[in-house]
Amino acid sequence: MPKINIAVFTAIAILAFAGNSLLCRLALKTTSIDAATFTSVRLISAAVALWLLLRFRDQTTSGASSWPSAFALFAYAAGFSFAYINLTAATGALLLFGSVQLSMISYGLWRGERMSVLQIVGLACAFGGLIALVFPGLAAPPLLNSIMMIGAGCAWGIYSLRGRGTGDPTMTTAGNFLRTVPITLVLSMFWFSYAMIDGRGVLNAIASGAITSGIGYAVWYKVLPFLKATHAATVQLSVPVIAAAGGMFLLGEPLTLRFIFSSIAILSGIALVIF
Repeated sequence: MPKINIAVFTAIAILAFAGNSLLCRLALKTTSIDAATFTSVRLISAAVALWLLLRFRDQTTSGASSWPSAFALFAYAAGFSFAYINLTAATGALLLFGSVQLSMISYGLWRGERMSVLQIVGLACAFGGLIALVFPGLAAPPLLNSIMMIGAGCAWGIYSLRGRGTGDPTMTTAGNFLRTVPITLVLSMFWFSYAMIDGRGVLNAIASGAITSGIGYAVWYKVLPFLKATHAATVQLSVPVIAAAGGMFLLGEPLTLRFIFSSIAILSGIALVIF
């Protein structure tokens, strides 16, 4: 793949990741749609978009999808939506991507991977930044929502770890999204008495599912083989920054000193571990 295409596809994928945070926060803040409905519409839209993509490529979803991976994917999507009820786009993205990276790094340590002194310092710095961000105080984000977003990040980390080396990643992802459909419909059934449908909210959920999730993940998996592992991990660290900028311009969200210092600690710590 030409380098210019790699750069363009990478930029599209990173913007899609940030777009997920912005679309979810925009829907839950400015429309009356509830988090469960947003989750269901997002997952179903992603499943349909990826299924159509595979049909266009004359492929099927008979990859290495599985129910455990589908449950991890659902846990990420549901935790993501419910967390964003009271989190800003920037804080949610920072907690999400910070916990994704830290969960995968922690898994590597548990499996016996060795770390240098500098990597240990970086890991401690990143964990400290996460703790500082959610520690109770005047400018701290709501603790319960923060925990849900960290849980969503851990679920995405588990999903990513389970998906390594499973063949065509687009086929596998499409299969896993399709498996989430009955799971998320059960969530909507239990949440039915609290469900609220809003036209703009549904459109945001469809865009989040079909475009920034379905197509965004397909683009990311297309370019991923051409990126070094360190480069792939590092460019994802830009997502909270992009989400913060989008939140300020589109949603009027404030940029607090707590968020700035926590971001520096988390992102620089993770970068030290990666490099």
